[in-house]
Amino acid sequence: MKVLRTPDERFAGIADYPFAPHWTEIKADGGQLLRLHTVDEGPRDAAPVLLMHGEPSWSYLYRHMITGLAGKGHRVVAPDLIGFGKSDKPSEQSDYTYERHVKWMSEWLLAMDLTGITLFCQDWGGLIGLRLVAAFPERFARIVVANTGLPIGTGWSEGFKQWLDFSQSVSVLPVGEIVSMGTVRGLSAAEKAAYDAPFPDESYKACARQFPTLVPITPEHASVAENKAAWKVLERFDKPVLTAFSDGDPVSKGGERVFHERVPGAKGQAHVTIAGGGHFLQEDKPGELVDLIDGFIRKTS
Repeated sequence: MKVLRTPDERFAGIADYPFAPHWTEIKADGGQLLRLHTVDEGPRDAAPVLLMHGEPSWSYLYRHMITGLAGKGHRVVAPDLIGFGKSDKPSEQSDYTYERHVKWMSEWLLAMDLTGITLFCQDWGGLIGLRLVAAFPERFARIVVANTGLPIGTGWSEGFKQWLDFSQSVSVLPVGEIVSMGTVRGLSAAEKAAYDAPFPDESYKACARQFPTLVPITPEHASVAENKAAWKVLERFDKPVLTAFSDGDPVSKGGERVFHERVPGAKGQAHVTIAGGGHFLQEDKPGELVDLIDGFIRKTS
């Protein structure tokens, strides 16, 4: 496995991202070590809020929420998935599978030894984060689910199909522009550049290319069985679960209903729709999400 590491200078001068890096080494197949980057802010003795990003973003997506939640007294932990952000990037698309990502992040979670976790997950942050909940339910105190799901091969939205086709056909994957298009407000040139920063050239984008193909939208996809098994755990998860899907995401529209119907901890919660938010609602409504998460923790503690 050839592993690429984005040069540090690519991240110099990024606005609103003053966070010190933290590193965890995890093992790839064959014992090769991969370096995984994490933002870890706020008091270490506070219960952690775990912010899980997806495709093709990184922990920069949460910069305003990290500052806001830490300012309210929470410990905020925001990792970069392998293949993204400051984390190492295996160079071949075949290096990435859904189950490898779950394994890598499980190893990271155990190394961090996080407990009493409030999970906020969006996009692939949910596909992986909810698998972590299923694997280690005792470590999680509550979940906030936003613009994501845990698919089991039963189909896809038209919005996802358009994204899949685009991601596999375009010669240059314009990461910053993709994130901007997934917002309502649109991003500045500097913000787009920050999303492009982890990828000096196309060779660094193997995971960003591969992720859309790994979503188990058909019965033939890998990880359908594993996700079905995870749902069996979630169907017994009675700790608080809140959905906060936005009103402007064609990819995940209507995806909150399955959580309301199947997860015991979602029953009777004050679920919200984030008005004026796109797929990347963290960019459109960070302050609203900070208040929502903080209030949810205080209400259910």
